Amino acid sequence: MNKKLPVLVVMVLIIGAVMIPSLVFGKGPSHFSTKPDPAKIVKKEKPPVFQNVSVHDPSVMQANNGDYYVFGTHITAAKSKDLMSWTDFSNGYTTPNNQLFGDLAKNLAGSFAWAGDHDGDNPSGYSVWAPDVFYDKAYVNSNGKKGAYIMYYCTSSTYKRSAIGYAVSQNVEGPYTYVDTIMYSGFTKMSNYDGQASGGGITLNNQPTSYSKINTRYTNTNIQQLIKSGKISGPSDNWFNTDGSYNTSNAPNAIDPTVFPDKKGKLWMVYGSWSGGLYVLPINSKTGKPIYPGKDGTTTGGNHIDRYFGTKISGGYGESGEGPYIIYDKDTNYYYLYESLGGLASDGGYNMRVYRSKQPDGPYLDPDGKNAVLPNAQANNADYGEKLMGNFLFDRQVGDPGSGLGVGYVSPGGNSVLYDKKTGKKFIVFHSRFPEQGEYHEVRVQQIFMNKEGWPVVSPYRYAGESLEKVNRQSIVGDYKFINHGKATTKDIETPVTIHLNKNNKITGSVTGTWKKVGQNQAEINIDGGTYNGVFVRDWDPVSEDYVMTFTAVSKAGITIWGSRETDMSDETVVKAVYDDLSLGDTSQVIANLTLPTEGTHDSQIKWQSSDPNVVSDSGVIHRPDAGSNPVSATLTATITKGSVTKTKEFSMTVLPYEPAGMLAEYDFEGNLNETNGKFLAGTVTGDKLDNTGGSITYAQGENGQAAVFDGKSGIRLPNGLISGNTYSVSLWIKPEQLTEYTTTFFGAEDTNHWISLVPDGPLGGNPTELWSGSASWYDANVGSQVPIGSWTNLIFTVDNGTVNVFVNGEKAFSGVDFPNIFTDTNASFGLGVNYWDPPFKGMMDDLRIYSGALTPAQISRLSRS
Repeated sequence: MNKKLPVLVVMVLIIGAVMIPSLVFGKGPSHFSTKPDPAKIVKKEKPPVFQNVSVHDPSVMQANNGDYYVFGTHITAAKSKDLMSWTDFSNGYTTPNNQLFGDLAKNLAGSFAWAGDHDGDNPSGYSVWAPDVFYDKAYVNSNGKKGAYIMYYCTSSTYKRSAIGYAVSQNVEGPYTYVDTIMYSGFTKMSNYDGQASGGGITLNNQPTSYSKINTRYTNTNIQQLIKSGKISGPSDNWFNTDGSYNTSNAPNAIDPTVFPDKKGKLWMVYGSWSGGLYVLPINSKTGKPIYPGKDGTTTGGNHIDRYFGTKISGGYGESGEGPYIIYDKDTNYYYLYESLGGLASDGGYNMRVYRSKQPDGPYLDPDGKNAVLPNAQANNADYGEKLMGNFLFDRQVGDPGSGLGVGYVSPGGNSVLYDKKTGKKFIVFHSRFPEQGEYHEVRVQQIFMNKEGWPVVSPYRYAGESLEKVNRQSIVGDYKFINHGKATTKDIETPVTIHLNKNNKITGSVTGTWKKVGQNQAEINIDGGTYNGVFVRDWDPVSEDYVMTFTAVSKAGITIWGSRETDMSDETVVKAVYDDLSLGDTSQVIANLTLPTEGTHDSQIKWQSSDPNVVSDSGVIHRPDAGSNPVSATLTATITKGSVTKTKEFSMTVLPYEPAGMLAEYDFEGNLNETNGKFLAGTVTGDKLDNTGGSITYAQGENGQAAVFDGKSGIRLPNGLISGNTYSVSLWIKPEQLTEYTTTFFGAEDTNHWISLVPDGPLGGNPTELWSGSASWYDANVGSQVPIGSWTNLIFTVDNGTVNVFVNGEKAFSGVDFPNIFTDTNASFGLGVNYWDPPFKGMMDDLRIYSGALTPAQISRLSRS
């Protein structure tokens, strides 16, 4: 699992809003049809109350007292009494007073000896990931008494060198006492250290690293003891490539463990991530230790058995696949394997899949009968499994009730499953990022229902206390926002089209077909030549803040579809609703391009016309006058149409001329760190973090005179208060000697939760250069490419009350809105080449310029020329 997010990501445990922040659209109209809506003729219920937490890879369990707990990566944990309102009770990597592990460093020393302690991908901290907690009534404690909460966790240093250990406690909230480390990965045939050319060392940006002191030879794991004790027959050639390095195509990354009982009560552990696939093996319930197969073999179902790792049940050949969770369903007599495909970042296309088997060790098959274990290196794992959900957005159209962007998820995954002992309900529990929210993530819980063929389907909206009840056929008929999740693993966000479920059981609109209600609530949807089986269920829509009829169903091909019913409205009501709701915000002082919506609620259309395209175009592109000129004005007219009903709405706007930005600070690095204009103090040299001492900065020929030289171990602390307010610009020349992910050039922070960072090697797929910001919401101003190593590049960014632009060598590479307001006082901290978490910059910097106000095109042109 590629969890190389900076420690900051997991420190930000913010209680989020229920909905995604709004766009320029106002609050939706309240004048809907006065005719009673059959979908709303229901008993009055109190609105649900949500309290959100940020726990990555949440593993859910129900404690002996009935309360619910989730435990996640980076030692995060939270609890709830209703699966809706969560309270965090963890304190991350704090040591020695760690909530879950006490003295973390000493307690987990046995696992850290192999991976996860200031090593590998995280040289400046710990890496403890994806724990799973359950109560084992048969476990024999050191004092001879039976019963304990057992936590299986993993520590990791690279994409392959990891370890799984376990710890026990009599209290579900800890502290947990280390028992043993039971599974290792990333080992080599001969002595080796990550970073060496032989034996499979790791690299960053094609540059070898050598910051690990761990000898990765397999004899330094528990394998050697298992061989000596006769529990396994010896090392396997299948573990290694021909050069002795770890064979990631067949062997797993030993992370993401979860333990489950089979129908007879016997315990099993499933684990693994990426590359070699997912594995399962039995667990001794009295000791918590695995029962290693000992010899290689094949199951009766045809799956490979490895003498050490266990039975391979999914993936392989370098394809993604991680976070496995298996649960037995007594009603269907199947074991269900849930896993996540893709990358976990906001652009990674994370999505959740499910397979099932009659046996705990497989084979696990998808609805089309395909084995979860990939057949060859040419197979694409996106073609396998039932896709439960991927990226989607039930976007709020102009005229819809409520406010904001809508509700949806980006890269949902890292899931677990709960069968509630109290209610009998079934839930999928996962983390998700959100549209236009960057890398910020929260826990979400949604209800699972079984369709008539015994395949799970997931409610379209988060759990709000709803139950699967008898559905009135009349309440189903109407317009729906319809989403087809498809099968692809993609960063694209699925948005809905409008369909109508008619009284005659026909489906019309953007998708055509037929529908049927079977029994009390079963749904049968026939579209595009395929049959989808699922349920009709009333869900809480957080945008309209009301319960709405929905359907969720899946086809034999493993494709999930969702529908969310809209409020009945006549064409006249639709047009009036769009007219009343349509807004462009404050148009009296326009300085940035406008986003002009072209669709409204219920498939209504909006067309725009400008009175003067030289001021603003029909698509909202503005043309600002040059500095020193007068403002210019124009009118945009929106024509709203639904059926034969039409209405127009005008927006008068004034476009302001450019205003030259004023110089605040200037650092030329001509043999010193002085601020040239004398307005601020000189910079000071730091160590490898912004607040560390030590370090060394030298000077050499730069882009313009001399430049500061950064050795990869040092940085520069700039005076506090360089920027205050929400209108500013920064220009900087950089010449990287190497690029490491997350490493900053220019960094500013109000505190560790509110910051901006100009990052040459960003966290998104492809590692593009970007202006990155962390706050209540994450922001990625991605320029679409990466600055080169060994040559000078000019980077400029301007922030103008939420409008942000990033320029590379004078060319605009990113433009966006809603950039967070970070510098709200004069106490913010600033630095060059270092922040609080990540590896320092190595290379050169020259001519730092900081301005009040947004730079004009003429100023940008001058600054980008050496």
